[in-house]
Amino acid sequence: MPRVKGQKYQCLECGFIASAWSGKCPSCGSWGSLEVVNDEIGKDRGWTDIISAPVAVDGVKAPERLPSGLNELDRVLGGGWVESSVVLIAGEPGIGKSTLLLQACGRMAAAGNKVLYISGEESLSQVALRARRLGAVSGNLMIAAGNAVDDLLSGEAAESDLVVLDSVQALSAKDLPGYPGTPSQVRAVALRAVDLAKGGNVPVVLVGHINKEGLIAGPKLLEHMVDAVLVFSGENISAYRMLRAVKNRFGATDEVGIFEMKEKGLFPVADPSRLYWSGIDQAIPGVAMTVTLEGSRPFVAEVQALTSSTPYPYPRRTGRGFENGRLDLMLAVLERRCGLGMASMDVYVNVAGGLSIKGPHADLALCLSVASAVKDKPLLQDCCCIGEIGLAGEVRPVPRTSLRVREAKRLGFRHVLLSGKEEEEFPEGMEVHAVSTLAEALKVMGI
Repeated sequence: MPRVKGQKYQCLECGFIASAWSGKCPSCGSWGSLEVVNDEIGKDRGWTDIISAPVAVDGVKAPERLPSGLNELDRVLGGGWVESSVVLIAGEPGIGKSTLLLQACGRMAAAGNKVLYISGEESLSQVALRARRLGAVSGNLMIAAGNAVDDLLSGEAAESDLVVLDSVQALSAKDLPGYPGTPSQVRAVALRAVDLAKGGNVPVVLVGHINKEGLIAGPKLLEHMVDAVLVFSGENISAYRMLRAVKNRFGATDEVGIFEMKEKGLFPVADPSRLYWSGIDQAIPGVAMTVTLEGSRPFVAEVQALTSSTPYPYPRRTGRGFENGRLDLMLAVLERRCGLGMASMDVYVNVAGGLSIKGPHADLALCLSVASAVKDKPLLQDCCCIGEIGLAGEVRPVPRTSLRVREAKRLGFRHVLLSGKEEEEFPEGMEVHAVSTLAEALKVMGI
């Protein structure tokens, strides 16, 4: 690499900018990855060069939403694709990102919208084969394959109602050095997408990869450039997938869409609670039921606990489905406030179905499941436990309790255990057990 005085150099692997060339990147340690930065690149800012005179906000027309054809996807988006928006959908390899978007493209094309699907990872024949399997064949659905983003966006893109770029890590700009997927190339491709969306009033969807750390691959700037970031997750061994919004300028960020992967593609799940509740008829020690919320959707969750004595001085504490440290916190409260000795016991806690519970609303169910396992006594049958546990052992109310109770009643529960400080009204037909402390809750449950 020739050394040019006063020139800046950029690492093709991590995007680090250096004032002097070296054989090894000071940031990521890659060898031979520093290339000269072209100062001419980036001067053309596309739509941002268009200067408009200030206008009253009530005189600006609100952008229209374009339904995707998939109700669960529209739920997460906030009602559909927004005009001039850029949406990033990220997920692990093989999780179903391309399947989801190709299905949506097919539904939109069948409704009369002109859609362009650009693949940087598959050939035209491969995309067409998958489209036929998903039933996404339409004269309004145009497909293109290649890696040069400028060439791919120069034709049909500006006249389309939706453009999908699959994926942002597989495309590249000709005027930049480096391979597709490098930070500089990812930024350049994202900038082209933003220019197309804002300048042509076309919603653009970018597909992104997840790295081994579980983060979206590429520079963090990518997430700032787009209007919405959706994460598609799930276990490859399971047929169920969840779509969550972690950023959404045009809708809520706590909504979730649930799909089931089948031979003909992804299908919405009508009753999510049935996925995570086994519906066991008989009472079993160590099992407690609660209701968690994903956005505005309630889920009945089954918390399972198992305890066993151990001869070792350091017992194991294993919890799946709860935030880090939550299990240790609740075990300490049980031991100090309720006199439940577990110093010589291994404790295993799991949320059935692989559901992850965030927040303290399942504390009461967690504590009761552990206490039930320790005493080997089942809890009150057909009872749902909702409440936060404080360090003093008090039971605190949680948000939107009435919504949780209605979901429990819909699924056939007859009892609900919650905080005595709840002020919401509950549906008739449910026997409400109001408690103030965890010790009182154990007595109500017969433990």
